[in-house]
Amino acid sequence: MTQPANNRGGAPVGFVIELDQIEAASVIFLRLWSDGPDAQAKVWNDLSAALGPDRGRKALQSFEQLCSLCTRYGRRPLMRHSVQCKCLGADESCFANFIASAADGDHEDAMLIATLLVRADVAPLILSCAVDFGLALKRMHLTPAPAPTPCTPTLH
Repeated sequence: MTQPANNRGGAPVGFVIELDQIEAASVIFLRLWSDGPDAQAKVWNDLSAALGPDRGRKALQSFEQLCSLCTRYGRRPLMRHSVQCKCLGADESCFANFIASAADGDHEDAMLIATLLVRADVAPLILSCAVDFGLALKRMHLTPAPAPTPCTPTLH
């Protein structure tokens, strides 16, 4: 069975637990941010608790601008799974790799990935936001995810 082209970005390509800490946090924060004001408050609480109010606010501003630019200038809407879903969607995987590449200083790769997310003229702007946000995630000293356990397939 094939999915319609407009749902392609939501196709499961793995599991969140298979990602490293920066990538997994990027996906979870993206999902939370997209769930509305109450979930966005959770993003703020997590960032400020881990980084302090000043650094947390800067990280939040970078992430907010990144999400806003992706929404406004995206090639298409980013598909996301629910916050509790264990699956990793194709668009989420792309976003996670983008943040991780930017945070690791792989700016050429990150710029290439950015052009998959937004128009080429906006790619440098989201790269700048991704570098700031990714480095903030690194400063959070995230704990590693537990080892994956076998699970049954999830039907969406």
